[in-house]
Amino acid sequence: MTTEDEEEGLTYAETGVDIEASEAATAALVGAVGEFEGDFAGLVDIGDRYLALATDGVGTKLLVAEALDDYSTIGIDCIAMNANDLIAAGVTPVAFVDYLAIDEPDDDTAEDVGRGLATGAERADVALVGGETAVMPEVITGLDLAGACAGLATDDELFDGSARAGDALVGVPSSGIHSNGLTLAREAATRRHDYTDPFPVDPDRTIGEVLLEPTRIYRDVLEPLHAAETHAAAHVTGGGWTNLSRMGEFRYVIDDPFDPQPVFEFIQSEGSVSDEEMYRTFNMGTGFVAALPADDAETVVERVDDARVVGSVESGASVSIRGLEL
Repeated sequence: MTTEDEEEGLTYAETGVDIEASEAATAALVGAVGEFEGDFAGLVDIGDRYLALATDGVGTKLLVAEALDDYSTIGIDCIAMNANDLIAAGVTPVAFVDYLAIDEPDDDTAEDVGRGLATGAERADVALVGGETAVMPEVITGLDLAGACAGLATDDELFDGSARAGDALVGVPSSGIHSNGLTLAREAATRRHDYTDPFPVDPDRTIGEVLLEPTRIYRDVLEPLHAAETHAAAHVTGGGWTNLSRMGEFRYVIDDPFDPQPVFEFIQSEGSVSDEEMYRTFNMGTGFVAALPADDAETVVERVDDARVVGSVESGASVSIRGLEL
């Protein structure tokens, strides 16, 4: 996927999002409030099970929705980003609350957001139990959408969060760009195009519509992973494939990855983005990865239609994919 450097190659940091700086800020926050229980989700022991909580938003994907005046899918993204984090911990999502901040009330926009939330809740199999709409014209320009998802898990259902050397890695495809890296993607996509231009690979869709493709919700993988000896899982979000390091300090060898969807090739070409930057920023076609013994991995693959073994876990401290060491 290399490109000729006809223009200066874009990076995520140069377009406004520095992952290392973000992680440093998060570390400062954690240091101030104390340690959190859990990684992808915060955990509270309530006796016979754990209550898990996750919170996240849609990010700058909202700016694409604003440009197209189409907010009908961002609710799916909001629920997906939260529910998938719970699923990566072995937690069953059960309930969701949203927070919509706007500069001025707009019934049509609110209805669009609500439709997306309803669809996302159905796909995640969660109850929408409430939410908040805040009108803050001096704080918000346009709108922002975030939420929190609650889930439950027994001690046996929780993944311990640490892969083992020798584990197989089961991957499940993404539906596209999901809801991460949009700051870089938007900059690349609009260098020579508008969001309303036809997408070169599929002229029946616009570039904006392709960028708005909703995040896949991985609810269907949870039961097969619970039935197996799953050690850890990762939702491939901000930071791209380096997210696998959240399963422990190992070398993750990805020797049979899914092919990236055309949207990634478009972003890379238009932005002259390096291979390494692409894999450090985007999911590149794979949205969820689990680490488990090889025999269990094959069983999970048989039960999840589009899953497959994409690699393995070795001693070390890197992610090896398509000739890159991340």
